[in-house]
Amino acid sequence: MNTPVNLPQPIIDLYDEYTHAPLDRRVFLKQLASLAGSTAAAYALLPLLENNYAHAALVPESDPRLRTQSIEFAGPKNQLKGYLAQPAAKGKRGSVLVIHENRGLNPHIRDVARRAALAGCNALALDFLSPLGGTPDNEDTAREWFSKLNRAETPNNGMAALAYLKTLPESNGRIGAVGFCWGGGMVNQLAVFEPDLDAAVCFYGMAPETALVAQIKARVMLHYAGQDERINAGRAAYEAAMKAANIRFESFLYDGKQHAFHNDTNTARYDKAAADLAWTRTLGLFSKTL
Repeated sequence: MNTPVNLPQPIIDLYDEYTHAPLDRRVFLKQLASLAGSTAAAYALLPLLENNYAHAALVPESDPRLRTQSIEFAGPKNQLKGYLAQPAAKGKRGSVLVIHENRGLNPHIRDVARRAALAGCNALALDFLSPLGGTPDNEDTAREWFSKLNRAETPNNGMAALAYLKTLPESNGRIGAVGFCWGGGMVNQLAVFEPDLDAAVCFYGMAPETALVAQIKARVMLHYAGQDERINAGRAAYEAAMKAANIRFESFLYDGKQHAFHNDTNTARYDKAAADLAWTRTLGLFSKTL
């Protein structure tokens, strides 16, 4: 697992702009060199800023307590790909859709699915880039492909994944969703559009349209990073709308933590204490609702 390091906030903010704007890589490296003092210093920082999936095995693929498999199933317009992790023990249980960041279905998200399965859930990590052929190996390419997704159709693929989870022989019919960054925003969209969703957990994701918030039926849990102005700008309006509509929700702010603090493959932004606390809270909600 990565050992966290503290980098100057302007460097973290630049990387956030690079990953979310998105910023052209050559422009990003030029600006990073300016902040770091030299091109050599910039390249030395890259391993700290970028995800290292060699650390993405908190729960090993071979864990005998689990069953895992890559799957495909029919979506509204095309085949959808995913990674399904389930407890090896027989029995019916709640199911969770795990939604990735804007890098697609990668080893870290597969590991998160295994963590959810180890906690007793059927966990499906859907590849939302399935309509484009699935997540490519190159992260920059994956990031660019998100702009090519059909915004109107993408939530429908998420709802198809939730419906698929209900068809599993091990399903008890109750479903939840947890997502990170882009995936957190998608969880908020699913909470709005899927009335059968029982629990929705958003890690530092974009809020849904305020006018649609009253449609939410799920229990909602929100995790925000203190050093995340871009996402936090929508927090107050979202929470006010949920209060006005009597939506059952919990919201947590992790002071001083960075966007993506839960991602233990990212040295610069991961915070173990905050990540562990947020995940414990998440599993607590799933235990109550699923």
